[in-house]
Amino acid sequence: MRILGLDYGAKTVGVAVCDPTGLIAQGVETITRKEESRLRATMRRIEELAAAYQIETIVLGYPKNMDGTVGERARRTEEFAQLIGRRTGLPVILWDERLTTVAADEILAESGVPAAERKKVIDKVAAGIILQDYLDNGRNGKKEQNGRREADHA
Repeated sequence: MRILGLDYGAKTVGVAVCDPTGLIAQGVETITRKEESRLRATMRRIEELAAAYQIETIVLGYPKNMDGTVGERARRTEEFAQLIGRRTGLPVILWDERLTTVAADEILAESGVPAAERKKVIDKVAAGIILQDYLDNGRNGKKEQNGRREADHA
């Protein structure tokens, strides 16, 4: 089963996919746009990637506040999840993404990637971390209380 992982931001969406066995996530690309509200090309690209990789489920990073509450960014992510679900017809699972961008930056820094270059790939690395966390913990229920829920896309 192929799963698509997304890290949704104001002007970028990091994209990752898992291997056909569902064990390993890998960053694929970062989709960019000029304005947050301009999502048409972003949606089209997500649909293309879902078709190309024969995706069955989408895991979308859910940016809760550090205290676990839902803020404005999380509400925008919920709206994005609804839109993706309607456009693709696929189930969308919101997955707690707290500190994934920090972890992605640390991984890239430790790998010797210069700061200027990190900005170009950090979102797809974060998407890979989100998806890998879901693969490692989500499907077997280890993180049931950590932000996972399927978005209603009816």
